[in-house]
Amino acid sequence: MVELMNIQEETRWFYEQRAAVVIKNLARQNINAQFVPGRAEALSVIMAMIPPGAVVARGDSLSCDQVGVLQALRDRRQNSILDPFETDSEGYFSADPAARHKMQKEAFLADIFITGTNAVTLDGKLVNIDGRGNRVAAMIFGPDKVIVVVGGNKIVKDENEALLRVRQYAAPLNAKRHALKHHQEGFKDLPCVRTGTCVDCSHGYRICHYTVIISGAMDWQKGRLNVVIIGETLGI
Repeated sequence: MVELMNIQEETRWFYEQRAAVVIKNLARQNINAQFVPGRAEALSVIMAMIPPGAVVARGDSLSCDQVGVLQALRDRRQNSILDPFETDSEGYFSADPAARHKMQKEAFLADIFITGTNAVTLDGKLVNIDGRGNRVAAMIFGPDKVIVVVGGNKIVKDENEALLRVRQYAAPLNAKRHALKHHQEGFKDLPCVRTGTCVDCSHGYRICHYTVIISGAMDWQKGRLNVVIIGETLGI
């Protein structure tokens, strides 16, 4: 019997068609990229990209958590891990703010940095907005290799659509996630958390301070940025 209400196969096909365009345009800008059908295949590909002994740091990324990268690394026990976003069973961050800040700075000296992206455009640009800048900074400079985990749902037409997606969807939802899941009280009063809409605020806990558009890499940096596009809806 055909599962008429399950469009997983169709969704994967749609993401793969769009990913093919993205991959071609990223390659022109010295950024490696590949498509995998699901999170299980993505985990296998990502783990193969991380050699034993490498120091691995991570940026905040729900997509990475959904794929299970950090847990797989912990289970493998072959890598040192810098994870400022490790949580206990109740969602509280395991490290105190000072220790988390220290790990975020140490990420620049890591061998590999793993993170997600807020959006990737069809013409081959990674678009991200950060509150503190630690994630986007490490994507740009520091670690010898950067692995970007992205669901096909984050492929957009261009920069304008990417920025609209971040401000009107990803940022409010992410701020709400930190308020609810990680018990970060300061986020609860953000206008976007209270209303679901970005008003370009100046709130002290604003998470939209640093906007970075990565449109390529130098020739001698070829292979540093590695994008894994997954044929599933992942992340925020």
